[in-house]
Amino acid sequence: MKLEILEKDKVYHIYNRGINGETIFNTDENKRYFLKLYLKYLERKVETFAYCLMDNHFHFVFQINNEKDVTQALSNLFNAYAKAFNKQNNRTGSLFEKHFKRIQIENEEYLKNVIQYIHLNPKHHLDLDYKSFSFSSYKAILSDKPTHLLRNEVVHLFENIDNFIYCHDFKNEILSEKQKLE
Repeated sequence: MKLEILEKDKVYHIYNRGINGETIFNTDENKRYFLKLYLKYLERKVETFAYCLMDNHFHFVFQINNEKDVTQALSNLFNAYAKAFNKQNNRTGSLFEKHFKRIQIENEEYLKNVIQYIHLNPKHHLDLDYKSFSFSSYKAILSDKPTHLLRNEVVHLFENIDNFIYCHDFKNEILSEKQKLE
């Protein structure tokens, strides 16, 4: 399988899940540790638009600052986390599916849709309130607290905070109605 090379200045949706769909985050502390490692390995290499950490998978949308070592930095992140998780849980072997998935985002409309999709993951996978979910960038976008996210850029994509909220609510309604019909 030939994997797309991550290129400087391009925006990507990066995601992966636990091998065989298994849990990769047993606790909130696991999720906090993963985010800490994310900053450690990627803070100067990418600019992050959005993220969500679910129990058995994760999503990030970011723009590459330095393509030379971002793939290695991602590998280091996943390896460091897997080693810690395996040690904590007395397990061995792979934690993640072999290769993380990557989709280049080539236009603003698609970027907006991916951000909404990521933020709505808690609702549509676990039936949790996406607005209060702790391990998503949704609340950080709405907050005025310091963040490593591209908060202003995300808000600008949606024109303003009110429209950001409205678009998420509207997309949530559409997805909820679609699920009822299925």
